[in-house]
Amino acid sequence: MNEEREQIMMRVRRALSPIQERAALPRYDSEMVVQRAMLAGRDRVELLAERMQRVNGQLFTDVHALVAHLSAQGWKHGYCDPVLWPALAVHFQGFTVELEFDRTRVDDYAFGITRAAGAIAESGTIVLNDTTTSRRLAALTPWVHVAVVERATIFLDVPAAIAGLGPDRNVIWCTGPSKTADVEGILIEGVHGPGVQLALVV
Repeated sequence: MNEEREQIMMRVRRALSPIQERAALPRYDSEMVVQRAMLAGRDRVELLAERMQRVNGQLFTDVHALVAHLSAQGWKHGYCDPVLWPALAVHFQGFTVELEFDRTRVDDYAFGITRAAGAIAESGTIVLNDTTTSRRLAALTPWVHVAVVERATIFLDVPAAIAGLGPDRNVIWCTGPSKTADVEGILIEGVHGPGVQLALVV
């Protein structure tokens, strides 16, 4: 009995071990992207803001406006990536902001502020990965996620993002708040992740 169990567990461990050699990305002709010509010349921040709005997200370029928005909604307790906090702290007077995310108290955090690996202007998508995102739970479990996006990491379209994002093994593309329509085709936001997706471009 123990020997059989150990054989099963050995197979499970082998299946879960990291892949030594990753498959290459599929080849495609990025010049076939239909929207690229239509989007050329557009300001990427403006386009990202427009496309985020279409998917029920919201973009801020001014930290004062972001803080005012959080305050107006009563979202006054949250987490912030410790790397970002020195530049943001002065703006969050009257807020309770923690720099350590306590996974045993996920319901205590109204918002999580984390760095994004980039954004895709064409689709209004925020890109998170393990390299830049301090705590994945802090980005995915609070009701409000604020992704801090560096202007230089806003890609025009999906092929440009794939080419520019590097080899991080865990990448999440967030296009607006979490959504599902599994039950009778009724769209519900905030079931599998944040119900509000915000971005602050710096």
